[in-house]
Amino acid sequence: MDDVERWRELCRQPRVGAVRPAAKAGSGHPTSGMSAADLMAVLLAKYLRFDFENPRGPHNDRLVFSKGHASTLLYAMFRAAGAISDDELLTYRELGSVFEGHPTPRIQWVDVATGSLGQGLPYAVGMALAGKRLDRLPFRVWTLCGDSEIAEGSQWEALEHAAFYELDNLVAIIDVNRLGQRGETMHGWDLDSYADRARAFGCHAIVIDGHDVGAVDRAYAEALDVEGKPVVVVAKTVKGKGAKQVEDKNGYHGKALDNSEEVIAELGGIRNLRVDVAKPDTSASRHEFSTSGSLELPSYELGQKVATRKAYGDALVALGKARGDVLALDGEVSNSTYAEEFREELPDRFFEMYIAEQQMVATAVGMQALGWRPFASTFAAFLSRAYDFIRMSAISRANYCLSGSHAGISIGEDGPSQMALEDIASIRAVHGSTVLHPCDANQTAKLVARMADTDGIVYLRTLRPATPVIYRPDEEFEIGGSRTIRDGNDVAIVAAGVTVPEALKAADALAEVGIEARVIDLYSIKPLDEETLRSLRCPIVTVEDHWPEGGLGEAVLAALGDADERTRVVRLAVQEMPHSGKPEELLREAGIDADGILRAVRQVVQARAGAARPV
Repeated sequence: MDDVERWRELCRQPRVGAVRPAAKAGSGHPTSGMSAADLMAVLLAKYLRFDFENPRGPHNDRLVFSKGHASTLLYAMFRAAGAISDDELLTYRELGSVFEGHPTPRIQWVDVATGSLGQGLPYAVGMALAGKRLDRLPFRVWTLCGDSEIAEGSQWEALEHAAFYELDNLVAIIDVNRLGQRGETMHGWDLDSYADRARAFGCHAIVIDGHDVGAVDRAYAEALDVEGKPVVVVAKTVKGKGAKQVEDKNGYHGKALDNSEEVIAELGGIRNLRVDVAKPDTSASRHEFSTSGSLELPSYELGQKVATRKAYGDALVALGKARGDVLALDGEVSNSTYAEEFREELPDRFFEMYIAEQQMVATAVGMQALGWRPFASTFAAFLSRAYDFIRMSAISRANYCLSGSHAGISIGEDGPSQMALEDIASIRAVHGSTVLHPCDANQTAKLVARMADTDGIVYLRTLRPATPVIYRPDEEFEIGGSRTIRDGNDVAIVAAGVTVPEALKAADALAEVGIEARVIDLYSIKPLDEETLRSLRCPIVTVEDHWPEGGLGEAVLAALGDADERTRVVRLAVQEMPHSGKPEELLREAGIDADGILRAVRQVVQARAGAARPV
C-alpha cells in the first residue's frame, strides 16, 4: 500500500471520529469536521512534527484549530496518534471531561482556546513570530480555518502581519466547505476570491481539492519550500463529506446526526488505525537572551511630577534587561505609551503591531503559550476593539500583561473618543484578571515588576498627565493591597490614579475646617483589599475617573455587599458624556477634582451629624 492509498484509508478514521462523539453527546459539529478530515489526516501522517509525550517542548510544531467547533476532528486526531483512548474520545461534552465542545488548554496538546471565530489564525501568527524571532527554532505553525470566519477582519490583520514579518513558518489551511451555520458563506466555492486576497496581503496561496490526498500532500510539500512568505492553502471541500444524507446540504451545522450508525457504516465503520506522528528534531537549542541578572527599577524623587505611562516605559526596560522572557508589543503609539524605550534598548524583543489591537493581543496570547511574558500597550480606549480576544484568552488560561494609557477624562483636549471610561469595568469582568491603577511613578514601577510574576491577564491603567510622586522608591506595593496615605475617622476618601492627588488636596482643605478625612489609595482594584475596606466604620466617598458602572466605586460596594453592617458609600464618577477641554476643567466639571470631593464629603459629614442628633 503506497502513501496515497494509506492516507485514503486513514481519512476514514477521523471522519468517523468526527461523527461518533457528537452522536453520543447528542450535540456538536460533526459535518464541519468531516469536511476537513482529509486535510488533517495527511498533516498528521506525514508533516506534523510533534512529541505527544512532551507537548510543551519548544521544538514541536503547533497545531491550532481556528475553526474550534470542528473539535471532534481534533480529538479524533489525538486518538489516531495514540494520545487518548476511544473511551476518552467518547466523553466529549460530558461534565468533567477535558474534551469540551470547543478545544481549550485543559487538554495538554492544545495551546489556545478557540471557538470564537476569527481568532485561531491570529494566535498562530503570534506563535510563528515567536518561533522566528524569539525561540529561533525551525518549528512550523499549522492552523485550520473555516471559510465562514474569513469574513472576520481579524483574519486579515493576521495575514497582513504574517506577511510583514515574513512568517514562512506559518501555514493557514482554509477549509472551504461552502456552508456556514445558516446557509452559504459569503464567497461559497469561489476559491480564487480567497487565494487572490491572500496573495494581495503578501501570502503564498495554493488552491487544491481538499479531498484529493495527493493534492493535499503536494500542497504541504510546496508550503515547506516557500521562503519569506506565509502560506495559505485554499482547499475546496464538502461539508458532511462521505455521508449522502448530509453531504453539501444546508441545515446540519451544529447538529449531531440522527442516524449516526448508518452514517458510520457508510463511512466504512469504526477503525483503530494508529499513526506514529514524527517527533521534531531537537538538536537546535532554544535561543536565550542575555540579561543583567538583577532588577534595578527606576526611582523618582518625592514631589517630582512624572506621568505613570513614562514610569511604565522606564520600568519595562529595567524588567526586560533583568529577564530574558519579557517582551513588549505596541499598537503604533509607543511614543505615547513609552514602550518605545523598550524598542530602543531591547529591539530584538519589541514587536510593532501597528493599528491592529486584535492582532496585538492575539500575538501576546500566542507568544505566552510558548513560555514568553509579553507586555502589550496601547491607549486604554483602543483595547475595547480587542475585547473578545481578551475574554477568550482567559479561557486559554493565558498569562500576559496589558498597559492601557491615556485613560479617563484627564487626557483633556483629545475628547471622549480617546477617553477610556469603561476599561476598568470591562477587564474587571474577565475571569481571573488583575486590574491595577497606580497614582505615581514609584508605585507604577513596583507594580510593573509584580505584573511579570502574576498569573492571568494583568491590566495596568496609566495616565497621560504627570502626577506628583508621593511614595518613596523603597516602598513596596502588593497586588491586592491598598495604601492609607492620610489618617482620619470622620470620612474615608477612596481613590485611584489621577484622583489620589485630588483626594489629598481635598483632605488638606477638610482638615482646615476640622474634618479628619482618611485617604486610601486603592491602586489594586482587582483583587481588592477587602480587609481594609471592611474595617472602615466611617462613611466612604469613592472617586474615580471612569463611568460609575463597573469601576472603583462598584468594586468597593461589592467588597462590602455581604457585610452584616455596611457604612454609607457615596460614589463620585464621570456621569455625563465628556468633551474636549483642559484636564483640570474636565475634572472640575465631572465633580471629581478636589473641590468636588470637598463638597461631597461635607454633605456626607453633615448628613451623618444630622442623623446622630437626638430627636
